[in-house]
Amino acid sequence: MPLEPLSQKDIEDRLAELPGWSLDGDRISRTYRLGSHFAAVALVVHIAQVQEELDHHSDLTLGYDSVVLAVHTHSVGGAVTEKDFELAVRVEGLAAGHGAS
Repeated sequence: MPLEPLSQKDIEDRLAELPGWSLDGDRISRTYRLGSHFAAVALVVHIAQVQEELDHHSDLTLGYDSVVLAVHTHSVGGAVTEKDFELAVRVEGLAAGHGAS
């Protein structure tokens, strides 16, 4: 089944289930704060592993003690799809284990 862009309402409904996530232009995004630079790097590596498993990759920005993740689906013209939320949910599930807030 091909991916379809989500409607604005679907995006808003899904974001309500993911505290900290927001619609930023044509992407969903979240900033994670961590206790150290090393913790931020470890989170980036873990996110990269999940992205490889899903074959779906976000833009990741590493700061000293922060990680910003922004994602949309290129294959549907840069729209937000269910695949983006699948990645977001997976990242949320692992971020707390890294001490992210």
